Amino acid sequence: MELKLPAPCVVVLIGPSSSGKSTWATDHFAPNEVVSSDSLRAAVGIDQDDQQASAAAFDLLDRIVTERLSRELTTVIDTMGLNAEDRRRWVAQTHDAGLSCHAILFDTAAELCEQRNDERTRPLPKSVLRKQLARFRTASIEVETEDFDGVHTRQPVAVVTLEVAAIAQEERDLSAPVAHTFGLLLSRFDWPQGNLGEQIASIAQRAEAAGFRDIWLMDHFRQIPQVGRAWEDLPEAYTTLSYMAGVTDRIRLGALVTGITHRNPVLLGKMVATLDVLSGGRAWCGLGAAWDEDEHGAYGIDFPGLADRYDLLEDTLRMLPLLWGKGSPKFEGKSFSARELVCYPRPIQDRIPILVGGSGEKRTLRLVAEYADACNLFGKPEVIRHKVDVLQRHCSNLGRDPAQIEITHLISVLVATDRSELRERVDQLRDRNTSVEKYSARYNVGTLDDQVALFSSYSRSGAQHSMVALPDVALEGSIETFGDVISAFEES
Repeated sequence: MELKLPAPCVVVLIGPSSSGKSTWATDHFAPNEVVSSDSLRAAVGIDQDDQQASAAAFDLLDRIVTERLSRELTTVIDTMGLNAEDRRRWVAQTHDAGLSCHAILFDTAAELCEQRNDERTRPLPKSVLRKQLARFRTASIEVETEDFDGVHTRQPVAVVTLEVAAIAQEERDLSAPVAHTFGLLLSRFDWPQGNLGEQIASIAQRAEAAGFRDIWLMDHFRQIPQVGRAWEDLPEAYTTLSYMAGVTDRIRLGALVTGITHRNPVLLGKMVATLDVLSGGRAWCGLGAAWDEDEHGAYGIDFPGLADRYDLLEDTLRMLPLLWGKGSPKFEGKSFSARELVCYPRPIQDRIPILVGGSGEKRTLRLVAEYADACNLFGKPEVIRHKVDVLQRHCSNLGRDPAQIEITHLISVLVATDRSELRERVDQLRDRNTSVEKYSARYNVGTLDDQVALFSSYSRSGAQHSMVALPDVALEGSIETFGDVISAFEES
């Protein structure tokens, strides 16, 4: 059984000499995460057995721990940990930094410790080791009354995101997958140099083969600051979706989401209808109230106030089914009107599904309840659960069955088959000034098992469909590895 600790955290090893602390730390943590009194003794003295260097070594250890805590970095304190005053100080420091502190007890049999000690180049005197063993028995009792967030015996361990750690601590089994489907969001195109069209086609085809139900593009005219730099490549959404339609067979296609101010609403409806025809009935229509005022200003696009944008969004939600339906009806709205809503060729789908992005409780979710087929929410499972409750209240007030609305959410994910591969991928992708902990939190880093548990938690919060952004999407095997997550839910 793997113990999952929340990143970042501090891990204090407690055990006598030759109990296996350093070997265990090497097996489960990166070298830079381990602060070892033996290594520091060797750095300031003759070697790690130089007891005259102990005072300087422990002074360095405390300074290093303090600095790492200030940077919120996972830290393993590899000493014997037998001194209660030291342990209490480390726990207090950790909590002051807002992190959790965990103790690992190395209750190795005395006979094995003595055997290992005898095999050392410079063994400790037997009397010294016996005193350490006695002090450990006392420490293993004392530690239970100290303020550690967890006291654990030696076992396999992984430091995971707070989300995954919280799931692991819940009593009910969240590892078993429940009904859930997945879409792929492409939000960044800063891939290795090559033919962009060929790369996009390959990713779309791989996503289809991996079992993604749909693929989504952001509708922006330049890269947004939350994702990258304004001058990075960002192909126009609907042109690219149409291109993807021609190189795939089944995967559904949409913009997450189209800013309502970006185009004339009737033109937008015509574009989505054309995408539906060209793709053989695979289009989604994603809509939102728009938010990037700076982008609008840069391109000379009007950016009305929020109330006016909501009026435009509601008018568009009312108008689109009329445009895609029979006849050529007239439309009168608060923000725009049309003399004739004519759209030929008509969409293949009887109703192109409309998704509204955003989590605003008063108006956005009310518009979803009244007009939309799906919503796209943001946040952790507990946030999603609350938003779903709000949406259901809106549905009740409007007399609509909430089961008619699909609950989707957006999340960034990095997945690998095991911890070793995961760490290699994180180190490959993160920039030099971003810690492993911060990168892991931003991209919900985890193994296949972690991700199955995570998305099961989202399912239980009310989300039925996850739109995932993979930071390694252009790298070989990334989409296919996430396909294993999809398969776990398909087989449930």
